[in-house]
Amino acid sequence: MALKIQFSSFNLECGTDEAGRGCLAGPVTAAAVILPLNFKNIFLNDSKQLSEKKRFLLKPIIEEECISFGVQHIFESEIDTINILNASIKAMHGSISQLNPIPNYIIVDGNRFKPYQSIPHSTIVKGDSKYLSIAAASVLAKTYRDEFMEIIHEEFPMYNWKQNKGYPTKEHRAAIKKYGITKYHRKSFRLLPEQYQLDI
Repeated sequence: MALKIQFSSFNLECGTDEAGRGCLAGPVTAAAVILPLNFKNIFLNDSKQLSEKKRFLLKPIIEEECISFGVQHIFESEIDTINILNASIKAMHGSISQLNPIPNYIIVDGNRFKPYQSIPHSTIVKGDSKYLSIAAASVLAKTYRDEFMEIIHEEFPMYNWKQNKGYPTKEHRAAIKKYGITKYHRKSFRLLPEQYQLDI
């Protein structure tokens, strides 16, 4: 099924999505994108449906052909303080705040969002596989986050973030068990299956 360009009747509609919500380490990253109404790309889809190679090929195309885009990381310490849902929404708000012109409608992947300024919005479950602007935001969020994880991989190569990007793979959990945690790990997350709350 072809992805649609517009959800609302507003001419400056932005799509927003995040990446890295389920990770044990690294930031949660959101992007917001306003696409022109004549935008077409047969390869663009939800970033989870695309290979890493395709995502990185699409990234410069989206950045060049969009009207505007923004990307925002929210890091571990803030995730631990305000929780991952609030951090995801804050990252989306931060990415929307970078858009110029300001959008007059926001479509959000998923079912949770807090109003941004007084701009009307709609949440759309699986929106990244239905609307091009959300798909574009999902690609930018994922590629910018992956690039960041590859940089911090150099600092702590034993966790192999270059490969697992901070997700809770067996290998990542085994490395946590062996080496402990780093400053990039989310301390509020269940980092190991047998981890219990500390008695305080």
